[in-house]
Amino acid sequence: MRLTTRTNLALRTLMFCAVNKNKLVRKQDAAQAVNASENHLAQVINKLAQDGFIVTLRGRHGGFHLAHDPASISVGAVFRAFEAELPFIECFSDHNTCPLKDHCVMRPHLSRAVEAFYSALDDVYLAELVACNAGLEALLSIEGPKLAPTCRPARRAEQIAEIAPELVN
Repeated sequence: MRLTTRTNLALRTLMFCAVNKNKLVRKQDAAQAVNASENHLAQVINKLAQDGFIVTLRGRHGGFHLAHDPASISVGAVFRAFEAELPFIECFSDHNTCPLKDHCVMRPHLSRAVEAFYSALDDVYLAELVACNAGLEALLSIEGPKLAPTCRPARRAEQIAEIAPELVN
C-alpha cells in the first residue's frame, strides 16, 4: 500500500503543529519545515481544517494550530480522512471495469487487509510521534506568536476569590 503525498503532508503538518503547540503557525513556515510547496500545502491545510484537525485564522496575522490535544488525534483517523475517498484497488471503485468483478473473491480479503492497516494506526496518536523527540523538535520548532490562553470565566472567578475575596460579591 502506498500513501498519497497529501496524506504524507497532512501527517507532517500535524506534527509541525504539535511541536509548535500553543503557537499560531503560518503556511510558509510549515511548507518550509515539511518540504512542500505552499500551493500543495494549502490544499492539505484546507482539508485538515474541514475535517476538524486544525483551526485556521485568516488575515495578515493569520495562521493555523491544532484543534485538539495531540494525544487525541489518531493517525488512523488522519489517514482515513485523506485516503478513504481513493479506492485502494479498482474493485473498490464505483467505476469498476475489471472483467473478473462478478466472479473474483479477492475483494473481501483486500478490504480486510486495508481495514487492518487503518486499525493498526488507530492506536497511534500524534502526541506519541512528537513526545521526547529532540531531533524532530529541532527540525520543526519555530519562534512565533503564542496563542492566547482560553478564557475560563468560572475558574478565573475562583482564582480572584482566593487571591482577593473582597473583590468578589
